[in-house]
Amino acid sequence: MAKKSRPAAEDLNLKNIVSSQFEEAAALVKQPVSLLRQIKQCDNVIMMAFPVKFGRRYRFFRSWRAEHSHHRKPLKGGVRFSPLVDQDEIIALSALMTFKCAIVDIPFGGSKGGICLNPREFTEEQLEQITRRYTAELIRKNFMGPGINVPAPDMGTGEREMAWMFDTYDAFNPGGIDNGACVTGKPLSQGGIRGRTEATGRGVQFGLRQAFEHDDDITALGLSPGLEGKRVIVQGFGNVGYHCAKFLCRDEGCIIVGIGEYDGGVYSERGLDPGRLARHRKRTGSIRHFPGATTLDDPLAILEQDCDILVPAALESQITLSNVDRIKARVVAEAANGPVSLGAEKALLKRGVFLIPDIYLNAGGVTVSYFEWGKNLAHMRLGRMQYRIDELRGQRIVDTMERATGRRLRRATRELLVHGVAEADLVRSGLEDTMVTGYEEIRNVYRRRRRVPSLRTAAYVVAIEKIARSYRELGIFP
Repeated sequence: MAKKSRPAAEDLNLKNIVSSQFEEAAALVKQPVSLLRQIKQCDNVIMMAFPVKFGRRYRFFRSWRAEHSHHRKPLKGGVRFSPLVDQDEIIALSALMTFKCAIVDIPFGGSKGGICLNPREFTEEQLEQITRRYTAELIRKNFMGPGINVPAPDMGTGEREMAWMFDTYDAFNPGGIDNGACVTGKPLSQGGIRGRTEATGRGVQFGLRQAFEHDDDITALGLSPGLEGKRVIVQGFGNVGYHCAKFLCRDEGCIIVGIGEYDGGVYSERGLDPGRLARHRKRTGSIRHFPGATTLDDPLAILEQDCDILVPAALESQITLSNVDRIKARVVAEAANGPVSLGAEKALLKRGVFLIPDIYLNAGGVTVSYFEWGKNLAHMRLGRMQYRIDELRGQRIVDTMERATGRRLRRATRELLVHGVAEADLVRSGLEDTMVTGYEEIRNVYRRRRRVPSLRTAAYVVAIEKIARSYRELGIFP
């Protein structure tokens, strides 16, 4: 996402931002300083430079993998392909993954990886060569494996890259019965799980829905409880942004008034159809000039348009001191990692804007990755043994109702009652329960503890206390 010039005094380094957020929360918990230092620091980080031959030429790539915390194993975190990737970013993102997993009770330590490249500049064949070489480097250095470190998709990667990584790991470890659990976010045919692709966007939907269930929180913002009719802007129309917009519009009755991308944005008070916009982009190569909407040339201008809920789902540091005074939303929901700078967050909170933090709200991806990892270790599709039993039970209920009433139920009602619980249903149910439970936990800390200034600080407090408990139970700290 293109960036405007910003005040030189503002620190936009994500590693420093995460460090400051951690320190603010750490001051509110009663834990030994040495334990807090252990929780904060990154355990391991490796930088790898490797060549890949394209035809007669060699290209060299820099890449990283950070292992933030080993209090739980394996470690978990995505792999991103981006020209903006550097070591500080990877360390910061691995820390966010540690805290994210703790908040939603996923038994992983945090990790992250990335390669400094622009995937648009390479062919599919070249990207495969790069991905396989990166995977080989991770394997040789013992930074990958079902019980060691489990990568997943992130910015610039997806099912395709995860399939390449799995196949490479499998080649290095022939006959390994649990090899499928070495990576998540795979295609279904390679051991993936239904619902993983849309998991982060679906998690944002569930998180926002739960936040808007609390009447006192929402009415204090001048909004009515519930998501129906709320005007939403989503910045970023990749995997997360698209699915977030789709579910908020289709399932919750929200009006998607604006969507932004790296080359501009589109805005319409009457609302945008995310599905139609996606087809327009596929046909034209851009979301720009969508029929019935106003095109905004500045990619960041979409953030400043009028709405009730703003969902930054692109890159970090999108709302900063340079534009925070022009943000009109009453709720900012961080679907991306670190989209709001420290100074901008303080300004938003001072104005009474309700900010739902990234370390909770975008945990849907790692939650469903956990389900996929467990499925791969179990070697069985979720719901396979109970689907027909559920269906038979539903059929018996329908038959009993029809005999008792002497009337046949409508076809749609019959199908709803008879339908067995499939893998996708279990994934969605597990994800919703995770997001609901996680929100209530951090909200309780925010509302009931003194000196906790925001949901973000509350989320860090929850994470720190859970991680500290793990270290104590391991006997590492008294």
